[in-house]
Amino acid sequence: MKRCLDLILVWIPAAFLVISLAWVAAYRWLPVRWTPLMLKRSLEYTGESGYSNRQIWVKSGQVSPVMVQAILLSEDQRFYSHNGFDAIELRKMKEEHDRYGKRMRGCSTISQQVAKNCFTFGSRTVLRKAVEAYYTVLIELLWGKERILEVYLNVAETGKGLFGVEAACQEYFRCTAEDVYVDDAVALACVLPKPLARTPFSVTARHPHKVTRLTKDVMEAMSETSEE
Repeated sequence: MKRCLDLILVWIPAAFLVISLAWVAAYRWLPVRWTPLMLKRSLEYTGESGYSNRQIWVKSGQVSPVMVQAILLSEDQRFYSHNGFDAIELRKMKEEHDRYGKRMRGCSTISQQVAKNCFTFGSRTVLRKAVEAYYTVLIELLWGKERILEVYLNVAETGKGLFGVEAACQEYFRCTAEDVYVDDAVALACVLPKPLARTPFSVTARHPHKVTRLTKDVMEAMSETSEE
């Protein structure tokens, strides 16, 4: 009985801790070529002719600043100021729910999305959220913001079989992520919340005002950056 308790309470948690730390530490330097989400998609589309996961790893310096800015404005405006969890957005979401009865919406930060994509299978369970939170803390501590953003730019699902902004830019716009135009960068950023249901072209056609507004915000942000 004691051995069973030791296994459950000591050795399994200790093994998880060691493996998780080694895994995160390795990804601090190595390109993330595989994620559980990629495996999940491969299994979902098994047997579908022509399906394959496409990812082209690039350094963050090889991604256009307008692409990066569009993603930050669309996905996580307080990325550089929070510690992995956006307390302001969480509080706002709760207030909207309590006051207006709005459905609790997702408000995951880029750090949380990286943790989910790289270290979990994305199931909708309390255990997955706990594991995601654990890895979010780890990558914030061991990677830092620039590495988290670089990994996100390369592993975020950007379309059916597409992972990362470089693969998406080459597929949709026939250009590299370094040379993408601002309107295209904005349209791609708007795809990220629902990459299997949207494309940059459908976003532009259905929500032209959203794309125009975000494009203006990106250009203003870039102008402010250049003046500093």
